[in-house]
Amino acid sequence: MTIELKHIVKKFGAFTALDGVDLKVADGELLALLGPSGSGKTTLLRIIAGLDWPDAGEVSFNGENALAQGAGERHVGFVFQHYALFRHMTVFENIAFGLRVQPRAIRKNEAGIRARVKELLDLVQLGWLSDRYPNQLSGGQRQRIALARALAIEPRILLLDEPFGALDAKVRKELRQWLRSLHSEISVTSIFVTHDQEEALEVANRVVVMDRGRIVQIGTPSEVYDNPATAFVHGFIGESIVLPVEVSQGCVRLGGRPLLDISADGAACGASKLFIRRHDMQVGPAGSGSLEGTVAHVRSFGPVQRAEVALCAGEGKTVIEIDAPRDRALQAGDLIGLQPRRYRIFAAQD
Repeated sequence: MTIELKHIVKKFGAFTALDGVDLKVADGELLALLGPSGSGKTTLLRIIAGLDWPDAGEVSFNGENALAQGAGERHVGFVFQHYALFRHMTVFENIAFGLRVQPRAIRKNEAGIRARVKELLDLVQLGWLSDRYPNQLSGGQRQRIALARALAIEPRILLLDEPFGALDAKVRKELRQWLRSLHSEISVTSIFVTHDQEEALEVANRVVVMDRGRIVQIGTPSEVYDNPATAFVHGFIGESIVLPVEVSQGCVRLGGRPLLDISADGAACGASKLFIRRHDMQVGPAGSGSLEGTVAHVRSFGPVQRAEVALCAGEGKTVIEIDAPRDRALQAGDLIGLQPRRYRIFAAQD
């Protein structure tokens, strides 16, 4: 099922939630809508589902006008953040619910319903829980059951709104991997909303980055991470060091001091921002890099150590955080040189 949105506008009073959004979703794609709270991603998802209506624009499924259909006619499965399971029903009956309320002309008989529920329980690997109630399940198990219920009616499109937002970090990571595997098995066109950049980059085929009701970049996970189109995208996706610099005649200055070996990279003259990923900052002896600073604090976890460094250049006291390998011994008080392996420069107003 392909989805196409053209010039979607949605307002809530004076607030513009969506401001002329255009988007195409390919058949069988797993797409992430990524952005901060208030960026419009959930509103866009609800318009696709038929739970909200745009003030202007077009929505089409396989080239047909979806706005002429209500939510029940669009054959969309929806998974919410807080599961929305019926507490008085067993796992089995929760999944069977959508099948039992279908119009008589397309409704399966009882044997067909039971077979479909068993198939879905096997798919989400929870067949042994069919007689339990939602309050007897863990958060991860409940979300799998919610997904099975959404798939019961064999939707043409699967929509997930912050599906793992209510779960702890370890369970979220497990379910992200599971969802990716499940999608390659069922191949239904799927869109999920998240504000978690790691989740979007790990799960999706393509990522749509939204800000203030507009799409600011669309690309594969590697494209939006490695080649962010704007300062917002660079700052939102991944952990970045951001330094206020001045670009003049091809030279980049921090606090009036030229940063050697850092090219203006085609940036226009004027106030700008220098973006560097924390893991892209190479540590060397004092005087060896474009930047120099004193280590203020070091903490280690996993294969890296994170150091707070007070830069010697810049207005006032500029403190940044860098990631360095564990085998590079750093201690508070060390004077070190820093050289970005990769960086981007954007105009300050971007």
